[in-house]
This record gives sequence, structure tokens and C-alpha cells, in this order.
Amino acid sequence: MSFQIDSVQHYFDSLGDRFVASASDGVDATFQFTLEGDGGGTWHVVVKDGGMAVSEGASDAPDSTIEARTGDWVKIVNGKMSGMRAVMTRKMKVGGNVTLARKMQQMFPTA
Repeated sequence: MSFQIDSVQHYFDSLGDRFVASASDGVDATFQFTLEGDGGGTWHVVVKDGGMAVSEGASDAPDSTIEARTGDWVKIVNGKMSGMRAVMTRKMKVGGNVTLARKMQQMFPTA
């Protein structure tokens, strides 16, 4: 599946359409995103029992956290910047359970 994202809001609005339930087998987790810049904010995504739900705002207990600038996040999810490179160059911070964060690419494919 190839799907380009044009904004952070577009990313979260389209998560349900892109969600691959089979990739979430055995996952019971909350992912929190703090994205700064134009159109940024905080969202959290709960993945459980092959389903998912997106909510604006912070979670009380996220399992994995991601912080980035909005422009960098759009580049990452569109495949124009590697997530690993973004972490190494401090354009993205991943906290909590990093293994869960890596699994997001299979659960929510884009580029």
C-alpha cells in the first residue's frame, strides 16, 4: 500500500483507513505522539484486540512515545526520511517501549 500524507492531521485522520489489524496481533499498547510546529499537537493511539482508536490529547500511561517536529514527521511517514536516521540526528525522540514503536510501520503503513 502506498499512501502519501500531507499533514499531521491527515496522518491521524487516515489511521483507521490504513490500519492493518493482522499486524497488531498480540499488541495491547498506547502510543503517544507529541508533534510540534504548524498543525502540531498531542495525540494518542490505543491498539488492542485487533482494533485501534485515535484520540487527541495525552494519555495517562503511554507505552511508547514519539516526539518530532511536524515537518519531520510528515517526511518520516512518507518515506522521505528514515525513522532510524531521524532518531540518530535527534529529529525524532522515541521513548518507552521502542520495540512497539518499530511495529507501528507494519500496523499503519504509508509510503
